[in-house]
Amino acid sequence: MKLGLVVNNIFTEKAGYTTTLIASTAVNMGHEVWYIAIEQLSYDVTDCVYAKAIKMPEHKCTSRVAFLKMLTSENLVAQRVTLDELDILWLRNDPAEDVFTRPWAAHAGINFGRLAMRHGVLVINDPVGLSEAVNKTYLQYFPEEVRPRAIITRDGDDIKHFIAQEGGYAVLKPLSGSGGHNVFIIQPGTSVNTNQIIEAICQEGYVIAQEYLHDAQHGDTRLFMINGKPLCYKNKIAAIHRARQIGDVDMRSNMRTGALAKKAQVTPEMMEVAEIVRPKLTLDGLFFVGLDIVGNKLMEINVFSPGGLKSSEEFEKAKFSQEIVYALEKKVGYIRHYNRHFDNAEMAML
Repeated sequence: MKLGLVVNNIFTEKAGYTTTLIASTAVNMGHEVWYIAIEQLSYDVTDCVYAKAIKMPEHKCTSRVAFLKMLTSENLVAQRVTLDELDILWLRNDPAEDVFTRPWAAHAGINFGRLAMRHGVLVINDPVGLSEAVNKTYLQYFPEEVRPRAIITRDGDDIKHFIAQEGGYAVLKPLSGSGGHNVFIIQPGTSVNTNQIIEAICQEGYVIAQEYLHDAQHGDTRLFMINGKPLCYKNKIAAIHRARQIGDVDMRSNMRTGALAKKAQVTPEMMEVAEIVRPKLTLDGLFFVGLDIVGNKLMEINVFSPGGLKSSEEFEKAKFSQEIVYALEKKVGYIRHYNRHFDNAEMAML
């Protein structure tokens, strides 16, 4: 199997990243892995998408730290590869990391991915599905019973009216972006200046004012999904509990903003949420996602680069990354049987 992984920046990848875990597992299982930085994608007059990419050495690597050292080594020189040569192109870049500093790069993966899949390369997650899920309006397409009440607006008076209706509680966050950036909890009796928060978020665009789930003070649970179902290994479920920092007005349930990963207790209510959202994820070709759940409510869906899988492997002592590679192997088999004549979104979920 030839697997290409699109990332924001090869030199900022870390040993604990889910991408590193999947890539090193694939290499250790005998597959060919290529790393592609988002700025290295190109389109030429032959109607093909190509990239200057780093091909990982094929020998096994016991340490992910050593794996990353190889990736950034001067001994590995970027080679031109036509994406038609790959079996699978996996868009693991996070647009939110580029939206402010490199806005031209934010949607490059989606755009080049759509061009590449016309030539029979399986692109995951499906670029058309990603284009729909690129901002938080995506959550509103799921049934009301699994998502918090919310409004989306730039009108400060409407936001404050919503907060009053919610008894003085609300979560405010930008419509675009991820990583816990500019996410605030509003509570009655606090010294937080709501007007300033609204103004700050409005500088980035629209504001989501969302129902505050009181259980969120204890963090949330990220449940990993592949092929529309919870990722499992020998009856163990891939998930982590993300406990946010106490005493901060930010919603600190994101690992990059100080949250702590703990062993998750996956409840029947969480499994029911996963089942309810499964049809939409399947139709949109979203092969690998993270569902961020509080109680029986879906707070967010990370469709680009859900992290934390390594922590889940350590807590559960389970080879979840191996199951992901097995799933990719099956897809490659289907692709070859059908001579690359397939619908990308459908193949992404088989």
